[in-house]
Amino acid sequence: MRNINTVRQELLETLFAAFNRHDGAGVMACMTEDIVFDTAAGPDICGRRLAGTSAVRAAFEATWAGMPDVSWECTRHTVFGDRAVSEWIFRATSPDGTRIEVEGCDLFGFRGERICTKSAFRKDRPAQPAAQRSDA
Repeated sequence: MRNINTVRQELLETLFAAFNRHDGAGVMACMTEDIVFDTAAGPDICGRRLAGTSAVRAAFEATWAGMPDVSWECTRHTVFGDRAVSEWIFRATSPDGTRIEVEGCDLFGFRGERICTKSAFRKDRPAQPAAQRSDA
């Protein structure tokens, strides 16, 4: 029988691969039906709390639609019992053409072999100028 920490480590790798494919079904397959996601920004002390697969999937799909090149480059996953931390670099082009490139992390909670909580944290860095195009 495989170690639960190994199963959860592999689940995080699967999750971030689905994020980077912009695959809503793949992302949600990693989460419980009652998933609670605290976003990196929002009006509340926790950012904005979203609960349940419909609300959480809609939030991810809105991010992919608004920033079609968005990606998360994972630099480390650390699993310890029913908790985990994933560290990453978030890269995207904003709708106004500016670039976002910041470090961040997610704190995860697990129930069995699925994620039941996700809390996102991201550095607050000013947007960078849009990439320059060369007219050669």
